[in-house]
Amino acid sequence: MRLILAMVGGVMALLCLGVAGVVVSLYDEATKIDRSEPDVVTDSFLIAYLVNRDDKTAQLFTCKNTDLTEISALREQLVAREKQFNVKVSVSWGALTRQAVGSGQEDVTTQLTISGSANGQISSSRNEDWRFHVIEESDSWRLCTGTKVG
Repeated sequence: MRLILAMVGGVMALLCLGVAGVVVSLYDEATKIDRSEPDVVTDSFLIAYLVNRDDKTAQLFTCKNTDLTEISALREQLVAREKQFNVKVSVSWGALTRQAVGSGQEDVTTQLTISGSANGQISSSRNEDWRFHVIEESDSWRLCTGTKVG
């Protein structure tokens, strides 16, 4: 009887360890930072920087020598408008278009739509064309600049 209980306990322990390994593997894959393509990096940066306003996460997608002066000014403007007019300002974007500009360098362009809303109703909206310069560093893509076009 003890032998059977020990065997069942051992099998259960092995099953639990196997399940734990699968869960850890799935979690690791789900939270993996994807820097495989310039447009993916640009999209992830925009989500982190303009939508979630999370500088720490945004840094995961930027290169070592960044110049984010213009996109930073845009975010400061959004925050100021929210405070000044007591509205919620949201940013969305359309298609991300890639253009190679050199070896390991691409520009990604998109149109940002900046909308202000109060009480669930959109009160203002504008579109701006933006260009993001992305480079390949250590086998992954990183965003270096974001500039308004036009």
